[in-house]
Amino acid sequence: MLDIDELKTKFLDLEFDTVDLVIDADNLLMVAQMSGETRPEFIDPSRDDFHATPAFIASLAAGRRLPIHFPSLGGIPMDGGKAVTCLQPVKPGVPLTGRTHLHDIYAKQGRSGRMVFLVARMEIYDQSGTHLATSDSRMVIREKPGEDSDA
Repeated sequence: MLDIDELKTKFLDLEFDTVDLVIDADNLLMVAQMSGETRPEFIDPSRDDFHATPAFIASLAAGRRLPIHFPSLGGIPMDGGKAVTCLQPVKPGVPLTGRTHLHDIYAKQGRSGRMVFLVARMEIYDQSGTHLATSDSRMVIREKPGEDSDA
C-alpha cells in the first residue's frame, strides 16, 4: 500500500540531480519566435536585456526524473504541467546550475480513481549563487484499477 506521508518524509527536499548549463542565444530566440513572443527583451538578441522566456525555462530538465531508490508507483504516468517563476533574467552565455528536488507529493481522488502527483522543482542559479528562476514539473500517476491505495 502506497503511503504518501512516508514518501514525503523520505524524499521531499532531497536534491537528486544537478546539471550545469550554458544557454545559447539562438535557442532562446527560436523558442521565443515559435511560441509567438513579441516582447523585444525575448526576441532581440542585440538588446542588453535579452533573456529566456518562461517557456524556455520550463523546457530545462534534470537528467533524472526521480530520486534514486524512489519506489515504482505503478499506474500510468502523465505530464501534469509546468509552472515557472522568474526571479531574475536568465541570459544566454552565462554558466548556470540547475538543482532539482521533489518539492511536493500529494494524492487526489478522481472519477477514474486515485492520482498521485509528484512535483519536481528545478532551481536555476548563476555562478555567484543568485537564484534566477524556479521551474516546477508535475508528474501525475493514475493508479491502475484494483491497486491498493491510502487516500
